[in-house]
Amino acid sequence: MPQQKANYTKKLPEYTKKQSKVFRSSGKIKTKFYNKELHRLQYEIVKLQKWVIDNDKRLLVIFEGMDTAGKSSTIKALSPYLNPRASRSVALPKPSDVELGQWYFQRHFKQLPNEGEMVFFDRSWYNRAGIEQVFGFCTQAQHEHFYAQVNDVEQMLVDDGILFFKFYLNIDKQTQLDRIKDRENDPLKSWKLSKLDYESVKRYDDYVVLRDKMFRVSGTSYAPWVEFDAIDKKRARLNAIRYLLDNIDYDNKDSDLITGVDEKIVKLHNQEF
Repeated sequence: MPQQKANYTKKLPEYTKKQSKVFRSSGKIKTKFYNKELHRLQYEIVKLQKWVIDNDKRLLVIFEGMDTAGKSSTIKALSPYLNPRASRSVALPKPSDVELGQWYFQRHFKQLPNEGEMVFFDRSWYNRAGIEQVFGFCTQAQHEHFYAQVNDVEQMLVDDGILFFKFYLNIDKQTQLDRIKDRENDPLKSWKLSKLDYESVKRYDDYVVLRDKMFRVSGTSYAPWVEFDAIDKKRARLNAIRYLLDNIDYDNKDSDLITGVDEKIVKLHNQEF
């Protein structure tokens, strides 16, 4: 797989179509526009999956971000038309007593894609870089040991041929608060709330420090961090899919549709040390 790139372009419907058809007065994109563009991109994802299956490829995408950033919903936007026999979403529970005695990466590696499979992680081993450190679920020594290993671990994944992407959905504190209130008032979403969500808001600044450390230390040329401004979650989803499709040379790609990503939404962290 060639080195990943964020190919910024204005050849996107957000810029080529009449603005009143695209954006609401708030500046966020309209639902009708979003649904149409998402459906067009989902056709391409199905093509990508066929290519993955036909060529025995392994695709792994990990999604990180603060609580309410939209990780689960972005995975759902990617996957509704995929063959479930060749794609999985992985959201691991807290580790068991047995797993706590294992190598930290071990339980995650059991979930790596097989040949012809696409796997999406809703949170990943980067829990140790963020939430575990914020809430004291790991020691400082364990946190630093994670960073001593993670780049080499990811180098091995890439060297072994896994198509590996690391996506981070970024939101500001007010957006996080608004989304928590939305979940409180929506019985269909209230199950998503936990005590940690409320505590996470209080420790937003701590998360920001650890997020920036994560970008700085583990954003490499072979496994860069791709940061998406997810305040407009629909716009972030479209660009996450575009980035993924743009960086894989699958068969029958629609080059008129897959032209790159929006510089206002996407930022690449790939500094080598």
